[in-house]
Formats: sequence, C-alpha cells, structure tokens
Amino acid sequence: MESLNSKIDYPALGWDASFGELPTPEAGVAARVVTENRGHFVVLGPSGESAAVLAGALRKNPELRPAVGDWVVMGFEGCAGVPTIHRVLARKSKLSRKVTGRMTREQVVAANLDTVFIVSGLDGGRNLNLRRIERYLVFTWNSGAVPVILLNKADLHGDNTAFVREVEAVAGGVPVQAVSAHDGTGLDFVRSYLGPGRTIGFVGSSGVGKSALTNALIGQVTQLTGDVRQGDLTGRHTTTRRQLLLVPGGGMIIDTPGMRELQLWSEDEDLNDAFGDIAAASRQCRFKDCTHTVEPGCAVKGAVDDGDIQTARLESYHKLSQEIEHLAQRESYLGRLEEKARGKTFGKMLKTFNKTNRKQGGTL
Repeated sequence: MESLNSKIDYPALGWDASFGELPTPEAGVAARVVTENRGHFVVLGPSGESAAVLAGALRKNPELRPAVGDWVVMGFEGCAGVPTIHRVLARKSKLSRKVTGRMTREQVVAANLDTVFIVSGLDGGRNLNLRRIERYLVFTWNSGAVPVILLNKADLHGDNTAFVREVEAVAGGVPVQAVSAHDGTGLDFVRSYLGPGRTIGFVGSSGVGKSALTNALIGQVTQLTGDVRQGDLTGRHTTTRRQLLLVPGGGMIIDTPGMRELQLWSEDEDLNDAFGDIAAASRQCRFKDCTHTVEPGCAVKGAVDDGDIQTARLESYHKLSQEIEHLAQRESYLGRLEEKARGKTFGKMLKTFNKTNRKQGGTL
C-alpha cells in the first residue's frame, strides 16, 4: 500500500529529522497547519490544502491543540472522510505568550519557526520603542527560534544609520536591518533567511508593516494592508489571524496579527539572552544573588554609573524580571491548587469505594 505521505515534498514544507520518521499508512498522515481561526483548522497535506477537525481529546484540552506551523498526524475516519487531527508532533520551536486577561495559561502563537523577525516602524508615533523591542526579544528567545530585528519603512528617511545604531545598543548582538516593503530596501537580507524548508515569522505591533513585508516577499497581495494615518504616519492594523504562506522559490512565512498586549511566558534564561550586557556585568557582582538594586559591590549599577548601561535599560530589565517572577509564582500556586484538587478527588473516590465495598461485605 502506497503511503499518502510519499505524495508531497515534506522537506520543502519544513519537515526534518527533528520530527522523526513520517507516519506509516496505518498510523495516519502528516500535515502542517496553515491557519487556525476559532477552532477551525486548514492544513497542508497530501491532498493540498483542506479543512480539518480536532479529535475529541484535543477539543477538550486547549493545551493539546495545534497552532499555525505545527506538524500534526491525521486520520480520515467517518462517513464524510473529513481529516481528523489526532496529535501534534513535538515542536522544534514555539512562540508562546501568556493568554490575555487574568488566566495563567500558555498561548502558542506559532510553531516550528527557524527565524523570527521583530518588526518596528520608522514612521514616527510610538512604533520605534526600545523597551518594546526588549520585550519582543525576551519573547523570541523563549521560542527557540533565532531573532532578527527589522526597522521597516526605511524609505521615509534618507539615512537610517542613527536608528540602526540606537536599536543595536539594546539588541545584544542580534542583527538589526533597515528595510522597506515600499521600495524593496533590505528585502534581499530578509530573503537570505528563506529557502526550501525554512520558516520565518513576523511579530510586532499593529501598523508596523508586517503584512506589507509579506506581500513584498511573496510578490503578490496575499495579506490586506491598511492605509497610513496622516496624523501620526502609523499604519492601520489589518491582519486578523495567523497564517502560513508559501514563498515562491522556497520557504514559508507566518504572519501574525499585531499584539496590543504581549504578556510574557518566559524564564530567567530568556531574560539573560535579551539582556546579555547586564548578564555579563552581573558575573562581576560581589554577591551571586545580587538584585542590582541596593547591594554594595554591584557591577551592574557600576556599569550604569559609568554610562556603559543605560538607566532605562536596567529599569526595563527589572520590570521584565518581576513579570517573569510573578508568572513563576502564579504557576507554582496554581500547580499546588491542582495537586490539592486531585487529592480531594482521589479521597472522594476512595471514600465512595470503601462505602460500597463495606455494603458488599468486602474490605480494602
């Protein structure tokens, strides 16, 4: 029996050895998630793009559900023969944030990216925000993908050198490139990260031009773009859902809607990756557990006094560190509550069993 898996070029879609062997015909068919919209999925598999539904276990547990970019295993059971997603394969990278609101739960924004481009705009307003770039760097380092910073709308200025240097000061060695979706400036730099099997993604605030960059790289309008407001030269938010798009010549792009609120789902290690200068200076502190606030012999505060680290950058570091610590405390607290709830449930089951058993004359 010929496997449906043999009918498409999986490596060109990003499949590599990290995902293991392709499923056997008996085990199912592998496909990649193209879009997800309120629980409705489109996947790219042996029959091209097709709608797919979730199996019961995935519907009931949000933490098991696939995200755009995921590789999944499907079956074709049922009279209608609609593809049914049974499981999500282990991810080599994932962009995750805390869900908006008061719930403490992870939301996977996109999966299996090789490079994540953090896009900021050079069109005035609040788009070029160093503190926001630092937050996105922590967000991206957490994913396992490689971050790159793009300063879009470079055509609005004659010389963007000062902007690039300003961002490089907080980038921690991450490449920074001025680009323009309007006139093509810097797009060859972005294309160098594409190629067969390579997946890139764009993240950033609304209006920075992520969809315009996507259209420029693909060579046709695939994502709607909004007009620029004349009051502050800010582009209007247009992308409303995440989508994986194929690029002519090889490679894929995942465009994401602008994030009005980016709550981190990260660890201290991600913070150190984004703030390498502070992490390096902290190794010279007198105390290993130095908080870089009031301790004597703090090398980080010394670097601030010497002008090597900006005061605003250290303040940003403290703010993000407190946010990550609060998240860890919330997770620990909720974990204890869940453990306690499981204990109560087991206790009730045991009590019911013993009561029934006694009525039947047995003992435990």
